[in-house]
Amino acid sequence: MSVDLTILVGTMTSTAELVAQAVQLATEEDDVRIDIQPMDGLDAGVFAGGGLYLICTSTYGQGDVPDNAKALYASLQSARPDLSGVEYGVIALGDRTYAETFCFGGKRFDELLTDLGARRLGEVFRHDASAGTMPEELAADWAIGWIESVKAGRALAA
Repeated sequence: MSVDLTILVGTMTSTAELVAQAVQLATEEDDVRIDIQPMDGLDAGVFAGGGLYLICTSTYGQGDVPDNAKALYASLQSARPDLSGVEYGVIALGDRTYAETFCFGGKRFDELLTDLGARRLGEVFRHDASAGTMPEELAADWAIGWIESVKAGRALAA
């Protein structure tokens, strides 16, 4: 069963973009077509027509979404579109040394998308930059399992 996935990337330092590329490479042989889109210049219309999305975002400042994701986030907040046709997953990047706001970039998108009617598939993947592990490797491993569970869920629904 093939899967079409759009990865929306929110990043300040390109780490989330590297993670998205690693996910794409790790799943390319699993009959998955991936379109990676930086959030720069996107608005709520990116979700028009529904589909499967993976939000891959870092956290910046005091638990904010990255600068390139602010317009999309604000557009979703103001337009309040019906996202009932959207299924999504979240890769949230953060640093536990900022315990109060750890992975809040991803958390903010997760809460907003759910509030707008989208359905999250699986648990949010959280990476801790202070752990000394490579986010690309861990996220790619997580994404393989996530894609398999998406496929399994769709096979059951068919």
